[in-house]
Amino acid sequence: MESQVRGGTRWKRFAVVMVPSVAAAAAVGVGLAQGALAASFSVSGQQFKVSADHLHGDGFAQYGGIDTVYTKTDGKEKTQVPVAISSFDDATITKMCQSVKTEIPIINKTFYLRLDAGGGDTPVSAHNLYIDVAQLDANAEFHNIDIGVAVKDKTRGPDVKQGENVLPGGFAQQAESADLYGVKQTAWATTAGTFKLSGLSMRLGASDKLECY
Repeated sequence: MESQVRGGTRWKRFAVVMVPSVAAAAAVGVGLAQGALAASFSVSGQQFKVSADHLHGDGFAQYGGIDTVYTKTDGKEKTQVPVAISSFDDATITKMCQSVKTEIPIINKTFYLRLDAGGGDTPVSAHNLYIDVAQLDANAEFHNIDIGVAVKDKTRGPDVKQGENVLPGGFAQQAESADLYGVKQTAWATTAGTFKLSGLSMRLGASDKLECY
């Protein structure tokens, strides 16, 4: 970690700052096991990849949480996985790519769905953006960052979503703004109040070259 300069803090690998949030997610898992929290948000059993040249976000917060994941496509079995929830009041994303790999056992084939957007003069934009992150690498810069804030006392980023599986007194961090460069991440879910995809292109095929990275 470099020293603070003009209210900004830089990390060469954003994963470094994620570690405490993932540890907090484990504490959320204990709360779920003890019945203190309800598991109300279920996602598919498929992670997806996202890459971007640059993500700028105003009003950033990050904290640990738990997603309930279907382990089979028939929806009969579930498990719980820890996530680092990154949230932004407003974000712009330059040259965004999203890809998901889907295996179809019936025909014994694998398909890839890829979305590209924000590659022209107009970036992708989102309001009240939440990303349930499993892994992320990037070069990052944060401005006016606070590390170790209780989730319930954070003052930046959108409000914790109703029913989201977090501990109110758990670990969080927040910043006035964040800039991430060379983003490569895997995630379980993304939600947003508005999500504008300029220059959207969608492709589906059997080639693994369709993956973002």
